[in-house]
Amino acid sequence: MRTPTRTLAVLTLALGGLGTATAAPVAWADWTDQAGPVARAAPTAGGAAVTGTLTLGGQAIDVAYFGDRLFAQTAGGTNYWNPAAPYLSAAVDNAPPGTDIIALDQGGTARVVFSQAVVDPLVALVSWNGNTVDFGVPIEVLSFGTGFWGGGTPVLNAAGTGFFGSGEVHGVIRLPGTYTAIEFTHTSENWHGFTVGALALADGQVPEPASLALTALALAGLVATQRRRAAR
Repeated sequence: MRTPTRTLAVLTLALGGLGTATAAPVAWADWTDQAGPVARAAPTAGGAAVTGTLTLGGQAIDVAYFGDRLFAQTAGGTNYWNPAAPYLSAAVDNAPPGTDIIALDQGGTARVVFSQAVVDPLVALVSWNGNTVDFGVPIEVLSFGTGFWGGGTPVLNAAGTGFFGSGEVHGVIRLPGTYTAIEFTHTSENWHGFTVGALALADGQVPEPASLALTALALAGLVATQRRRAAR
């Protein structure tokens, strides 16, 4: 009787990988250009306030921010993502790199547009203190903790579509689903900053744990089939 040793080994590796799944590296936005030093009013539909790129699966996609801002750092400045701890979680293994950030103070509506659909986009937050925020869609708080300006807690609203910043909120939220644009309303304060990131494009260029699970099930079926054939 032949034992399907190779197939069993592959299945073991696949299942083992599922059992020890860890956080994935996030592609955070590389903000590269802005329309003037400060936009004191929302730009027209044809002009983004800040633009940049996200690189996913070896592919660069464009990302643009539309809305008012106090300032934006696209090349140097203070690293407000230090310390990294508030941005790390079971889903995210890297904080936003370097100094890129968009800072808001006026309140109103902010919009981020991607040139290709992304799955479960992420928003990293710096110092959202006493701020009421609403994305209009369900959000998940992945992590929060003590950051550059101290610590605080995001208190979700009743609908689960936004939060109130109790204290200096530093952390990461996720918008489950597939998006070509995300939009949120926020209230004014001294200033609060953000950037965006993603783990995968909508076409699945970056595998997710669910896909790995399906692969493991398929391999399990193959092993069972080979065992039945070997027993004949």
